[in-house]
Amino acid sequence: MTVMVRPVAAQHAYGWSLTASAQRIEYWRARVTEVLREGKASQRAVEVARLGVSELLSNVVKHAEARRCHLRVLRAGDDVVVQVCDRSPRLPVIRRPDWSAECGRGLWLLREMADDFGYMPVPYPSPEGLRMGKTVWFSCRTAFSEGAEA
Repeated sequence: MTVMVRPVAAQHAYGWSLTASAQRIEYWRARVTEVLREGKASQRAVEVARLGVSELLSNVVKHAEARRCHLRVLRAGDDVVVQVCDRSPRLPVIRRPDWSAECGRGLWLLREMADDFGYMPVPYPSPEGLRMGKTVWFSCRTAFSEGAEA
């Protein structure tokens, strides 16, 4: 497994290239938690980020043919944005949850808890030329503000 940590733009962005696996999701949740706590993010932002990392990496494991992906944590002013980029062209589908089902609630819950949520197709290079993958992201506003809950 190749792990790359690159602080970018004066320590305001972190990125890891990884192979998503169910066994490593807690590891990546912990890495994102560490980054946010070092930056003194609010507890709410940390909790939303932990849920979001779990959900987005789980979706790579379940739905992407290739499990290689890139996890990013970006600080934009007082806000935090978490992104997962993968090589699957399948965009997420958010449905109203069936509360009696065993799965199918994660993206809906994340969208409800995060201040912003979205996804977009993005190209990536391959030996056959450009292919389409996607980036799925969420954000927490005022995660680092003076008034954010500790």
